[in-house]
Amino acid sequence: MAHDIERYLNIRSAYGASFSADDELAFLMDTTGVPQVWTLSDPGGWPEQRTFFDERVTFVSWSPERPAFAFGMDRGGDERQQLFHYDVSTGEITNWTTDPDAKHRWGGWSHDGERIAFAANRRDESVFDIYVQDRSETGTDAELVAEGDGWLTLGGWSPDSSRLIVTEAYSNFDQDVAVVDVETGELTELTPHDGTVRFQSATWGPDGDHVYFVSDRESDTLDLWSVDIDSGAFSLVAADDDWEIDGVAVDDETGRIAYSTNVDGYTELTVGELSTPTAIEVTETPELPRGVAGGIDFDAAGEGFALTVTRRGDTANVYVGGGSTGETERWTRAATAGIPLDSFVEPELVHYPTFDGREIPAFFSLPETDTGHGETPVIVDIHGGPESQRRPSFSAVTQYFLANGYAVFEPNVRGSAGYGKAYGHLDDVEKRMDSVADIEAAVEWLHDHPAVDSDRIVAMGGSYGGFMVLAAMTEYPDLWAAGIDIVGIANFVTFLENTGEWRRELREAEYGSLADDREFLESISPLTTIDSIRAPLFVLHGENDPRVPVSEAHQLVEAAREHVPVRERIFEDEGHGFTKLENRVRAYEEIVEFLAEHVE
Repeated sequence: MAHDIERYLNIRSAYGASFSADDELAFLMDTTGVPQVWTLSDPGGWPEQRTFFDERVTFVSWSPERPAFAFGMDRGGDERQQLFHYDVSTGEITNWTTDPDAKHRWGGWSHDGERIAFAANRRDESVFDIYVQDRSETGTDAELVAEGDGWLTLGGWSPDSSRLIVTEAYSNFDQDVAVVDVETGELTELTPHDGTVRFQSATWGPDGDHVYFVSDRESDTLDLWSVDIDSGAFSLVAADDDWEIDGVAVDDETGRIAYSTNVDGYTELTVGELSTPTAIEVTETPELPRGVAGGIDFDAAGEGFALTVTRRGDTANVYVGGGSTGETERWTRAATAGIPLDSFVEPELVHYPTFDGREIPAFFSLPETDTGHGETPVIVDIHGGPESQRRPSFSAVTQYFLANGYAVFEPNVRGSAGYGKAYGHLDDVEKRMDSVADIEAAVEWLHDHPAVDSDRIVAMGGSYGGFMVLAAMTEYPDLWAAGIDIVGIANFVTFLENTGEWRRELREAEYGSLADDREFLESISPLTTIDSIRAPLFVLHGENDPRVPVSEAHQLVEAAREHVPVRERIFEDEGHGFTKLENRVRAYEEIVEFLAEHVE
């Protein structure tokens, strides 16, 4: 029996785990309709809800010494995250930052739990500075440790709590890592380089003399490296010949280390001990459900670790591995709204040829109702980013479409992450439309598939994926039965002019700059060629979107309405995507109505 979309959107997820000093687990779960903080003491036990807000909670982090945790929350999806302190013994919540016009990025607790660190754009909306604050202070009491000049992320306190890791991003494929002395503000650069090089997932080693990260400094893919802070010497710690090591976590007391490898979208986890600062003794390769895993947090002893696991056939849940048994055990039981797990469809990993002879990876899922006789409509679901990757994680919306007779095709076109830096750069600036041509090639592959009704192919995507939908519909207008654009870019010039000040430089590094590439950006913007569109279009957006301003939706709808049927839905209390359950239900109910009218 096929359930309605509201039933599917009531499927819950649990993720983002953090261990307390006595190994109580805190995590986020969206049982109430938006993510809130819950805690759990035993695997499979009954969790306790700790926060009760109408707005989404964005992270949780236990104090290393006390029964208290930090969490983040914004307002209406505006991404201007504030940081909060929760005292478990009293339930009292304190707003640490009280600056609703600034964006605060969590940097972690000092090891004694007395101080916190964060990056914020308080001084200048376009850049992030580094702050340290006593746990008992609020608001303007935070100490400005160092001024930044770009997009800064903190990677935690050194073992002696005297320094912080700072990562500065110039683009999604180019970063630098440094350490900053908390007392003096002095920065020590660790990753001098030429060209674009990724330095990501930076974390401290137990000796406080080494920092670990994944980088493509000497290869096309991400490898695991360490750097000696005093000498600047790099050492290769682990590498995979074909795939990217996309994340690393180190317990800075015991030297336990875990890293994840992205194997064509699926996660493989390796766990071991640092036998020296530059070598790992592998102790286990945990057996996890075949899907996507990450977000590792070690327990107080540094032996066990929590992580989030999701796969297409099951929703996200928190698992705990390591410890005395060495086995990995599921701790949370996020509900599937009474929908049987065996009704969820796993995708097939496929590769299809494109215009220049490359093979493009994609996930293709067919509904159980497929007859193999060209009767099945397809939704081509295009990820955002563009430096992102569609992976086989759970999606309630995808499962709903499959249960209602749609196939779902999810391509990782050129420019996607996960396949090396050369692949990631194939869509930069003047090569932007080559990625759109990969979408045309995907539809050609679908036309040749015996299951597919080639007259009922739909384009759907969000954010940059929304741009891809619009570009595919204007560049290749005869391929589509309908299009669904969610918080998408219609005009690169107006998008860059109006996006959040802190994001512009990062986005210009990918798309091209207003100063140098304005004419080109206009030429590839779907709004410029909107008169070519032929298929009905549904545009959805959040009024408070700080990334892709809602003005993108308004100008698109006004222009497209002259040529095709257009539907528009704006949510006044959402930002870049829809987090509140009632809004998600309304959005996808209307998408279902739109498809029923124009495709079925």
